[in-house]
Amino acid sequence: MEPKIGVALGSGGARGFAHLGVLKVLQEENIPVDLIAGSSMGALVGSFFAMGHDMDRLYKIATAFKRKYYLDFTVPKMGFISGNRVKDLFRMFTQNKNIEDLAIPLSIVTTDLEKAEKVVLTTGSIADAVRASISIPGIFVPEKLNGRLLVDGGVVDRVPVSVAKGMGADLVIAIDVSHVKTNEPVDSIFDVILQTIDIMQNELVKRSELESDIMIRPPVAHYSSRAFTNIEEIIRIGEEETKRHIPLIRKRIEEWKGKNQNEE
Repeated sequence: MEPKIGVALGSGGARGFAHLGVLKVLQEENIPVDLIAGSSMGALVGSFFAMGHDMDRLYKIATAFKRKYYLDFTVPKMGFISGNRVKDLFRMFTQNKNIEDLAIPLSIVTTDLEKAEKVVLTTGSIADAVRASISIPGIFVPEKLNGRLLVDGGVVDRVPVSVAKGMGADLVIAIDVSHVKTNEPVDSIFDVILQTIDIMQNELVKRSELESDIMIRPPVAHYSSRAFTNIEEIIRIGEEETKRHIPLIRKRIEEWKGKNQNEE
């Protein structure tokens, strides 16, 4: 009997491309990814992976990702960026599919701004759901979906371990790429917003570490979360950090199998 393995991909802007490196190494090591829960950038990367694209294609998509492809500035009322351009981009990459059509079960975490609660999307347009999950408050205009006003999933659940468990995962591999940078210059409103969210989430994410079976933290804090530069380096760091954790992952799998054999 094999455990059902879930991955919880956390928020973190451009640093979230480290998730690709993690997923590639898990694939190479024949460690199955049976389900995915993603917040913000984790939702974006998770949806691309769950589409079943080969890793070489995903790496090419990632390294071609530039800010100019998604920045469609608007008159700031509820956000600086309208988000229409990035949603069109997601729609193209995901072939206009729905979440329930994916090869791997996926849950996308968002936050209902009006009801102040977590909303987990498991059906409907992938592009709409990802667009909602990456809607950093104050930067992106919130996404209106199913009568709700939705923003970044990282606001309420930066590394959605509990969501992966709720999907039926026996073991959860959590990936946290959003670290608080101290003594860094804060020069713009974007810096203010992103740093504030990171600080607020810093304590909450400790709970995710306790709930997860393996927590992987690629050391990408020195990279900008919004610049979308150095993507190849960020991916490589995700690979290297995951390779270090492979013995622990295998150990947890064997422990689970031993425990369940004893119960039977």
